[in-house]
Amino acid sequence: MVGQPVPGMASKGFGRWKKLWWLLYWYPGFVARNLTHRFPAIFSGPTILVKRGPCATAVHSLLDTMITTCQETCPFFTTQLSSHNPCPVYGVAGTMGGAPEYIHVNHKDAQLFVVSLLIASGVSLQNAETVALGLVQADLRGVESHGINRLPSYLARIRSGVLNPKAEPTLTQVTPVVAQVDANNGFGFPAAHLGMKTAIEMAKTFGIGMVSVKHSNHFGMSAWIVKQAVDAGMMSLVFTNSSPALPAWGGKEKLLGVSPIACGAPGREGSIPFILDMAPSVAARGKIHKAKRRGEKIPGDWALDAEGRPTDDPVKALDGGVMLPMSGPKGSGLAIMMDVFSGVLSGSAFAGGVTGPYDMSKPGDVGHFLVAIKPDLFMSMDEFRSRMETLYHRVIGSEKMEGVERIYFPGEIELLTERKRLVEGIPFVQAEIDALNKEAEILKTGRIPVSL
Repeated sequence: MVGQPVPGMASKGFGRWKKLWWLLYWYPGFVARNLTHRFPAIFSGPTILVKRGPCATAVHSLLDTMITTCQETCPFFTTQLSSHNPCPVYGVAGTMGGAPEYIHVNHKDAQLFVVSLLIASGVSLQNAETVALGLVQADLRGVESHGINRLPSYLARIRSGVLNPKAEPTLTQVTPVVAQVDANNGFGFPAAHLGMKTAIEMAKTFGIGMVSVKHSNHFGMSAWIVKQAVDAGMMSLVFTNSSPALPAWGGKEKLLGVSPIACGAPGREGSIPFILDMAPSVAARGKIHKAKRRGEKIPGDWALDAEGRPTDDPVKALDGGVMLPMSGPKGSGLAIMMDVFSGVLSGSAFAGGVTGPYDMSKPGDVGHFLVAIKPDLFMSMDEFRSRMETLYHRVIGSEKMEGVERIYFPGEIELLTERKRLVEGIPFVQAEIDALNKEAEILKTGRIPVSL
């Protein structure tokens, strides 16, 4: 609530917050010489959001002065840049008012933990390692919505009998450059991995390889399949369909999946590759599940509740609500495209027929569409890599809009996050650790090792 102290702050310390409130609410307006352009500061839990507006330049130019003053007033005051909106976001360091305390897990420990749970559930060692690789890569790259927190839902599906832990994907060669993988209602990870491996081998010989995957399940973050091709020096396309969450543009029925479109291309050795992985919705559905796990709100433009009203409550968004497509009919069209290439073409479910990973009623019947392309079809590999390097530097070096400190290449933020987490570990909140350890108790395996 505007003007209220941060929850959990001792009343005797609120004098400092009154000064901070005055700074954030009035000072930018006075400097702009226009009180109608002052910027409201909104206390949201332990975070203070400064909203952008016509006087954003004045606000940004005063950051150093404000931060210095605020640090003198409140020594625990910190700043950071919101990833989804380049405006200043001020937050209180620590755990006051319910800010999450993160528990870190080494990525190797996380992989071993996942493998142990899957083997105890009847999954082969090879397939368990593939699933663990895909999940942990998502966590390392900062895509926690598709990381090891997905494991409890996968294991619940095994226990419910709607996912076959012992299934092995089978490959049928259709033409020299086309193949199909039947996942046989097993995990999507080994089926997609086999599919891309096959596409890469065909592309090495013939320049291109295309694989359709049918009767599959959730395969995690699409970028890990894209990365499989990029690491082999290939360009790639990775499509999948998914359970209904979006309406067709103009409708209100959940019909289309939040089905990501993903692609990639290698750059020079040691440089940043191009990796794009995005949902046709405003945000990935997994991010709403993550917000629900962590007791967080979601932005009001992500989803509607069951009554068709915008909501910031992840529970209402997931319970009878619908997600919103990005850019209206464009996002809806992309979701339909994913259904055509992944569902209709493969022989898997489509048009709202895919079962979601949190639905224990029946098999998922997900479809995937995978393509690998040899980059040196029209020029030498060195020339291709050089051109990609030129594109990278042209993009990140382009003129910035007001308030933006840095422009990133698609996949660059995730790569930087991965490098950091390989050293510092993967952050989890206690509720997530508890949910994972509950699965370990059920299966009588070791708890997940953590480092505070």
